[in-house]
Amino acid sequence: MSTLLTLEKNEAVTHDTRHLVFTASEEIDITPGQAVDMTLMREGFRDEARPFTPVHKDGDKIEFVIKSYPEHDGVTKEIPTLRKGEMVEISEPWGAIHDEGAGTFIAGGAGITPFLAILHERLERDGTLQGCTLIFSNKTEADIICREELEAMPGLKTVFTVTDQKTADVETDMIDKAFLKDHLDPEAGPVYVCGPDKMIEAVVSDLKDLGVPETQIVIEQFD
Repeated sequence: MSTLLTLEKNEAVTHDTRHLVFTASEEIDITPGQAVDMTLMREGFRDEARPFTPVHKDGDKIEFVIKSYPEHDGVTKEIPTLRKGEMVEISEPWGAIHDEGAGTFIAGGAGITPFLAILHERLERDGTLQGCTLIFSNKTEADIICREELEAMPGLKTVFTVTDQKTADVETDMIDKAFLKDHLDPEAGPVYVCGPDKMIEAVVSDLKDLGVPETQIVIEQFD
């Protein structure tokens, strides 16, 4: 079953990422961390559904943070041009990532979005993110999505790292086994991982080598 959303706000978060706020035509039950398939109601795009993860939901208001890829002639290239009042269609929610307790969240680029949803929900419920650590990798500091918001979340320990910028105010290393050994306590609860497929594969392998039980590693599973 699909649901129509009407755009209320579309604003920049970074140089290539947008924050969109929609009003839903009906109530939707979305577990924080789940994704939906979104279709633009524009000529030439009605058959091009793409997966995006809501980062927050409050009543009939649904928010997304979506990274745009101008070099790709597709849906994400259109995102910055969406105007207030335009409609999109979303599918029923799907996905395996959900809140399994305070722990370590490891994100690469746009992989931060399911964690934003989980962290928002935990913060609203508990008033603190004590016991939660976010390790967030991007190419440059300018690419760090919602940095100020994340740094301001009470109780959340943030570790930012960039891989294509030699001098920065954050870490400048890849998230490899040595990096994880320095920043991760293998016994500090579940470890959530979301990002590009190759990153997930490498990080999960390193986590296992560092003694994190497979049952404690939370990733998206596709059939």
